[in-house]
Amino acid sequence: MPRPMPPRNGKNFVPQKAKKGTLLRLIKMLLVGNKKLLAVILICLAVTSVTGVASSFFLAQLLKTINRGLELGGGESALNEIMPTLTVIFVAMGGVYLINILCAFLYTRLGAILTQRFLHQTRTEIFNKMQSLPIKYFDTHKTGDIMSVYTNDTDALRQLVSQSLPSLISAAISLTTLLVLMFTYSIWLSLAIFVGVFVMFKVTKTVGGKSAKYFVKRQISLGKEEGFIEEMIHGGKVVKVFCHEEESKADFDEKNEELCEMATKANTFANILMPIMGNIGNILYIFVAFVGGLLMVLNVPNLTVTGFVQDTADVSATTAFIITIMAFLPVSRQFTSNIAQSSQQINSIVMGLAGASRIFDILDETPETDNGYVTLVRCRISPDGTITECEERTGHWAWKHPHKADGTITYTELKGDIQMFDVDFGYVPEKIVLHDVSLYAHPGQKIAFVGATGAGKTTITSLINRFYDIADGKIRYDGININKIKKPDLRRSLGIVLQDTNLFTGTVMENIRYGRLSATDEECIAAARLAYADDFITRLPEGYNTMLTADGGNLSQGQRQLLSIARAAVKDAPVMILDEATSSIDTRTEALVQKGTDKLMEGRTVFVIAHRLSTVQNSDVIMVLELGRIIERGTHDELIAKKQKYYQLYTGAFELE
Repeated sequence: MPRPMPPRNGKNFVPQKAKKGTLLRLIKMLLVGNKKLLAVILICLAVTSVTGVASSFFLAQLLKTINRGLELGGGESALNEIMPTLTVIFVAMGGVYLINILCAFLYTRLGAILTQRFLHQTRTEIFNKMQSLPIKYFDTHKTGDIMSVYTNDTDALRQLVSQSLPSLISAAISLTTLLVLMFTYSIWLSLAIFVGVFVMFKVTKTVGGKSAKYFVKRQISLGKEEGFIEEMIHGGKVVKVFCHEEESKADFDEKNEELCEMATKANTFANILMPIMGNIGNILYIFVAFVGGLLMVLNVPNLTVTGFVQDTADVSATTAFIITIMAFLPVSRQFTSNIAQSSQQINSIVMGLAGASRIFDILDETPETDNGYVTLVRCRISPDGTITECEERTGHWAWKHPHKADGTITYTELKGDIQMFDVDFGYVPEKIVLHDVSLYAHPGQKIAFVGATGAGKTTITSLINRFYDIADGKIRYDGININKIKKPDLRRSLGIVLQDTNLFTGTVMENIRYGRLSATDEECIAAARLAYADDFITRLPEGYNTMLTADGGNLSQGQRQLLSIARAAVKDAPVMILDEATSSIDTRTEALVQKGTDKLMEGRTVFVIAHRLSTVQNSDVIMVLELGRIIERGTHDELIAKKQKYYQLYTGAFELE
């Protein structure tokens, strides 16, 4: 039966609103294995932020010292009087800025290490999680959508961890330090600053919010365009054959226009935000100077956190206020600049948290369940049939079955005896696609499944592999319920050749050895000869050392399928599943491969799925499926004699499709 198709809108990276708690979970994930490094980075970041605002403090001290020199009447004697103080100020400034430079360098260096380590850790977790997910997950999620997690989402996460979060932390520390400094200088001027800050927050919420919204829409449009391009490249020959070049260009133009529009709006709002914030800062700078001057003209005493500033022996309250205003103005500039720079991180934060949410969605997926406890072990079999577990290769395998009830262990020889009893199955619970399927396959038998597309042929073999679990009934392997067998051990005992071949980047030899990594070169070559692949392999530029790329794109479909058969042959499993294994091979080569597979099938249980009935005539049992039910079974001659569905298929009175 056909598998459920993935949703149409799940092609590529489609950012969503970040789920509640995403940031907290991200921070917890960041802490794993990185606590000491993160602590050093935060300390350096804090020191850098605090020392970065020290200039305003030193400016105030410098103005006070110079004013004291003027009060002393100026000249060389006044200079000599204030020189020790000036020296201390300049030395302190040099020391502070040296510390700032060193901490900034250390923070930047360690931040890069932390970011890449975290991304490495995240990608590893995603990939490891994917290995534990059931086949159903990949049936219902598009490849492009999954791949976007490794590219777009992790890149958004990198931006968030390496730039946005540090910028926000730095800004928070700087703003806190500046706030304390401002209230130390003047509460009146600080309140004037808050008027401008309120305006800046309103602008950030309005303009920044629109920017973030259109950046999300831009990413959705980008995903659509990337998906369309991938589709056109993959189906390039079909486009050419049906002369759809102009239609394809028109469709692409439509998607490209949408992307252009969303990107233009997103970048327009993003680009105008900083100039607006900068100009608000400039206006605020003038406004603070005006308020300070107005307070002086009105003789309003300066109020600080320590109280009103009074006249002293060293300086008058008015002079102190002037010095305060001069020192306060650069502080206000720094304060508004930090807010403006923080507002620029809105888009990165939105995209980063959305990317983190999608990463967590994968990490939170329910892994493939495996409650099996029966394992596959090497063994020796004595003449009297006694099975003994061993480590060395003997050519014999057995199922190791621990019995929980009495604590005993029994061994059952791996033979390849498979039986199904009244099996029902549906890819989704509410839609059953296999009904009351019962069959048996003894060691050495060849069982063939025939029927129209969607009849349930491939589904049956998928249940034997436990790619899916049955809804009702039982499947026994060598008399053991397959639910009790650990999935990796079960699949290790099965060899499979799929209709859609998959080759990996590597040499021909490495692709054949994929069936059994411990296989020697001689065993791989023997498997290739068995599959009649040796002839074309030896004619390749570098023979078995020829590199294959792009899923074996430099080979024909038939050659790729022969390699797939060789890979199954080298596995040397007691049960073989051939799912349209010769569908891409010409009739002459098919006859040769048939001889090879006949040798391969000796002593093995074999399940064959084929549309070409000529490939299944020599099967021990042929089962005809229709709408998920077995409607006929028997040998070729028996089914022909019945003159029912198989007879109609064989004589051409009824087409498989």
